[in-house]
Amino acid sequence: MEKGKGNAPAALKGEGSTLSPSPFPLPIQAIVIDLDGTLLHTAPELAESANRMLRDMGRAPVSQDLLMSYIGNGIHWLVKRALTGDMHAEPDTALFDEALPIFEKHYTELLLDSQPFPNVITGLDALKAAGYRLGCITNKVERYTHPLLKGIGMTRYFDIVLSGDTLPEKKPHPLPLLHSAQFFGVPIEQLLLVGDSLSDAQAARAAGCPVFCVPYGYNHGEPVETLNVDAVIPDLTGVLPLIRLA
Repeated sequence: MEKGKGNAPAALKGEGSTLSPSPFPLPIQAIVIDLDGTLLHTAPELAESANRMLRDMGRAPVSQDLLMSYIGNGIHWLVKRALTGDMHAEPDTALFDEALPIFEKHYTELLLDSQPFPNVITGLDALKAAGYRLGCITNKVERYTHPLLKGIGMTRYFDIVLSGDTLPEKKPHPLPLLHSAQFFGVPIEQLLLVGDSLSDAQAARAAGCPVFCVPYGYNHGEPVETLNVDAVIPDLTGVLPLIRLA
């Protein structure tokens, strides 16, 4: 069942790619999709939770744009970055231990305010109808992942959901992708990852599977066109024309 013909234009390749142009349509059996920044627009709720945390601790609020640039490596790093104003700094342990449960309280209250990005549901429906098995791989911890997917009505699309604390490693480590390929019983090169960030690109390259990125997500403020990816697609409906059912 082929969707699309011929080779993809060079513009689909990330500018930072060292790979030769991919032979589109790619032979794919299963697709795993990132959550935050790819499926759901969770940044407003995450940013608001961080600012409520800072307020409760007597600290100055931070702009939503800056907080959005902190998203992408899990809630622990978001809290650390909100406390330090730095992408890599470690706050005082006692300060972090005080801040984390405050953040978690507020995020639990706001969790289900998140909404799918445009064309996500249309894209998921089309991929399922075309015969692809789907999974969700996120660095969000399980206590939020499953209630969020269930509350938004997306659980039914996914045969497997891997959260940031499901396995010993999370993205950009390749383990979640290798685990997914084993779960689906497919060769790793026939598993496609759809994401929005450097973490997704690194995980895919380390695992040996193809990766597409959407440009609207949370890549720490950097354009995904510079990443080592096989294609940059406008939204989830852009997947199907570039793959065929292996």
